[in-house]
Amino acid sequence: MGETTSTVRIRRLVLDVLKPHQPRMDVLAYAVAELSGVDSVNVTRTETDSSTEGIVVTIVGDNLIYKDIEDVLRDYGSSIHSVDEVVAGEEIIDTVALPDEEER
Repeated sequence: MGETTSTVRIRRLVLDVLKPHQPRMDVLAYAVAELSGVDSVNVTRTETDSSTEGIVVTIVGDNLIYKDIEDVLRDYGSSIHSVDEVVAGEEIIDTVALPDEEER
């Protein structure tokens, strides 16, 4: 079984990323949005300390190439901590919220 299949496309990625204060979030979002196959990018700051920012990067498109996205983030001094969501296939499926254990 291979890493990727040419008939299956990644449609959405949600990445937990650590970046330096510079470049600004909008510059990073623009750089990712310029990649082939990317339709839109959302960047949300989750943490800030003296030299870095934790951000969540949500990327939507018709055929996202993880390696290309990773390379752009790295070129801007950022590192991916985790891949928190991957949506692949013909349609984007919205995440279903499950009730908390206490509510069951």
